Amino acid sequence: MKLRRLFGLAIGMSAALLALGHCSGNQPRLDAVQAARRELGIELDARKIDVGDVELFVVRAGPPDGPPIVLLHGFPEFWYAWKGVIDPLTKAGYRVILPDQRGYGDSDKPRGVESYAVDRLGDDIAGLVTALGYESAFVAAHDWGGGVAWNLAIRHPERVRKLAVIDTPHPDAGRHVESTEATVSWYRTFFQIPWLPEESARWGNWWLLSKSLRDTAKPGAFPEAKLDLYRSAWDRDGAFGTMVNWYRAAFRSERSDATTDRRVQTPTLLLRASSDAFIAADLTRASVPLCDDARLVELGSGTHWVVQEEPERIAKLLAEFFAE
Repeated sequence: MKLRRLFGLAIGMSAALLALGHCSGNQPRLDAVQAARRELGIELDARKIDVGDVELFVVRAGPPDGPPIVLLHGFPEFWYAWKGVIDPLTKAGYRVILPDQRGYGDSDKPRGVESYAVDRLGDDIAGLVTALGYESAFVAAHDWGGGVAWNLAIRHPERVRKLAVIDTPHPDAGRHVESTEATVSWYRTFFQIPWLPEESARWGNWWLLSKSLRDTAKPGAFPEAKLDLYRSAWDRDGAFGTMVNWYRAAFRSERSDATTDRRVQTPTLLLRASSDAFIAADLTRASVPLCDDARLVELGSGTHWVVQEEPERIAKLLAEFFAE
């Protein structure tokens, strides 16, 4: 009887701790669009747009008749990751288009890991370009957004005028070069576990995720006010679970047609930060021969989060490349 009581007490305490950990991640619903409007002092149009299979939350800025640039964020960010490049790109005359990708922020979050296969993610952006009334657009991307952008350029090249990718290698780069560089990658395996990654991420007010961003970026890249907006986005309608589903879907749908190269014909600019903890530089460099018309720019500075650290420089490089 005593053993039963002790066991019941242990179960009760464990449940209480899990509940406390879960609740510690509860966030107020913060308005990142309004925050960006205050910071930038420019008008932003924000609405959900039907792209075919889902509706994406999309922020737009700049002259409506300007050349369109679609900016694709990575993990674990959302459209606001590109906030620093909006003003210089709009001043250069571009119409800047920033979607929350499927499963992120205020965009739709369909159930099922299969809903996050990279082909579907690429189709979303092709659908977004046409839904906005364009035949094609310039596309710039970072991190997982780069994976989507490569897919878009390979499967929907007619929708991409030019492509710019920060660090993320071509999907076939690993078949041509065996990377010798050490990167942080344990989380990709951890994310394959059901339930635990999204639940544990909430503990301590999203402590581990916030710490990871700050520890791998230059000091000041992620101030508390910005992290508050990120935490709010992670907690939005269970978003972190659907964000993790991107990794689960990628793991389960590895390509079998290993003899087929997927060349990119679209003019491409590759930007490589000097200290990316997550992506191997040799794989990024190996992407150039997989494109018909590609140029690699070694930035000589910056971490994986270079868009946050040097937004004006990134915006200048993008504007110059797209204007060529």
